[in-house]
Amino acid sequence: MRSIHRLALAAAAMMLLPGANPARAQDTSRAIEAGGISVPGWVGRIDPKEMSAGAKLSQAKLAKEGDALHVTTGPAVAYWNPDNTARGTYTVRATFREAKYMNLNNHPHPYGIFIAGHDMDTDRQSYLYCAAYGNGTFIVRGFAPAPFQMNGRGASSPAVNKAAGPGEPVTQEIAVSVKDNQVHCAINGTVVATYDTSLLVGDGKLKSTDGVYGIRFAHNTEAFVTGLTMTSP
Repeated sequence: MRSIHRLALAAAAMMLLPGANPARAQDTSRAIEAGGISVPGWVGRIDPKEMSAGAKLSQAKLAKEGDALHVTTGPAVAYWNPDNTARGTYTVRATFREAKYMNLNNHPHPYGIFIAGHDMDTDRQSYLYCAAYGNGTFIVRGFAPAPFQMNGRGASSPAVNKAAGPGEPVTQEIAVSVKDNQVHCAINGTVVATYDTSLLVGDGKLKSTDGVYGIRFAHNTEAFVTGLTMTSP
């Protein structure tokens, strides 16, 4: 009992340390009012972890505003148009503008591009994404369907733009390229990560670097996406 008491006191003390953020541990996905998908031809699927917690796709929102896709989450989600596929050598790019950094959360959350999507509307969904945070970091991660990390929980890079502070705007240009048996992620014109396809394709990972492409957002995040395009030689 004394050990349990000491552990409880230690945990309480940690919560009082400078920089400790008790709210972060409680950062659960919220439901977006009037959620759902209103962009013709587009579909989506929330992360398996969100599903197991009872979240629904309708609790996130994908809408069209002018030439931009306006995403508001909700549970973490991938959105795509099934007609958007890429194979061989190609680059998928888009610009992400977080108009009000961290307006729906208490710490940075990422958004970015995914490629190599297979079985996207099933429990066997697999894809790879490169996403940026508004604090100067980025993450490369896959689902197959279990998640696999390529750069841990993220890494910093001077190429990734930083917001001046919460509520301020920040913009990231993200491009994912497949070329010469490698996958490259570039942010704001600088390649921040490169992986041999042999590290990405195989059991428990991607089926192929060919497949559907689209956008992925973490939970409780809002941004506008423009210029989503795929080019190939």
